[in-house]
Amino acid sequence: MKFSINQSELLNALTVVNKGISQRASLPILAGVYVEARGDEVSFQTTDLEMSVQYGCAALIDEPGATVLPGKLFIDIVKNLPDAAVHIEAGEDGAVISCESSSFSIHCLNAADFPGFPQVAPEQQVSVPFEVFASMARKVSRVVSKDESRMILTGVLIAVEEGVLKLVATDSYRLAVTEHPLEGVADEEFSAVLAGGFVADLAGLPQTGENITFALAENQVIVTYGGTTFVNRRIEGKYPNYKQLLPSGYETRCVMKRSDFAGAIKRASLLDAGSQVRISVNAPSQTLQLNTTQETGSTQEIVRGTVEGEDVEIGFNSFYVNDGLSAMSSQEVALELQGALKPGILRGVGDEGYLYLVMPVRI
Repeated sequence: MKFSINQSELLNALTVVNKGISQRASLPILAGVYVEARGDEVSFQTTDLEMSVQYGCAALIDEPGATVLPGKLFIDIVKNLPDAAVHIEAGEDGAVISCESSSFSIHCLNAADFPGFPQVAPEQQVSVPFEVFASMARKVSRVVSKDESRMILTGVLIAVEEGVLKLVATDSYRLAVTEHPLEGVADEEFSAVLAGGFVADLAGLPQTGENITFALAENQVIVTYGGTTFVNRRIEGKYPNYKQLLPSGYETRCVMKRSDFAGAIKRASLLDAGSQVRISVNAPSQTLQLNTTQETGSTQEIVRGTVEGEDVEIGFNSFYVNDGLSAMSSQEVALELQGALKPGILRGVGDEGYLYLVMPVRI
């Protein structure tokens, strides 16, 4: 095998497929990158047997062929090469990577030993603008649970219902829901729970202006975007009925500048990250008073806003509240409450497509 490719294009390809390299490989082959040169394209593949990634890009092919190069070393070498043409030549036992005045000779593995890329026939499929998906994914992926005893909560629910794309995540202490209407998919139905880390990785892919496509096949999901194909196992099980947690109204609503509220929450948590913050909403004075008391001391903050409804006193985990606020981009935020012992709802004013629910703590 012998081909030439620009360093920046090669590095981009390896950055994408790096997500599929096994970090705890019991088989050395799984720590490698499968490289195949054919026609006028080079294909790169990785797998950890749970997720497989394939990326293809144009290259100048002198001799077709395939090999498996050690993933981490291959990527480290390419990262440190100048932005110029990279020449790769591989034989049965070794490969030579050269670029301008640099040359590396490394061992390679037999391409025949690399697991074949999964070939699955999709059943359900939906295609959405990548920028829309990425923005929505960044808002919810941080909310997934880290507790693998309830595996379904470690994933993000991706669904299309009546022409609306929905992404949902919860760890049972808070819930994030984001929605966006789609054009031309009114009759399509789609629903799958994907690992939160996988969804975050997808959202981090470079923007190309293309759509990202999700397809289901038995217990797997196939994601295609640009020249990249991901095949990953979807999380089995029934996702909790989050809709029954969403209140139809509120008893108290306070609208304030998001920056004011977020700043007060951050300062209130300086004594102890993730500490309980007591929020007292006072309608006559149109204010929220935030109090935190720890062994190290106490703090008090006053946030002015527009309050409607009844006075209420409620406690929240400051880390959870801050996490929800940081996912918003609106200038103002609304805090909606139904009493001291029921969940609070945060909404970005003017952004009806995002909702963040947080459970209260006893005060």
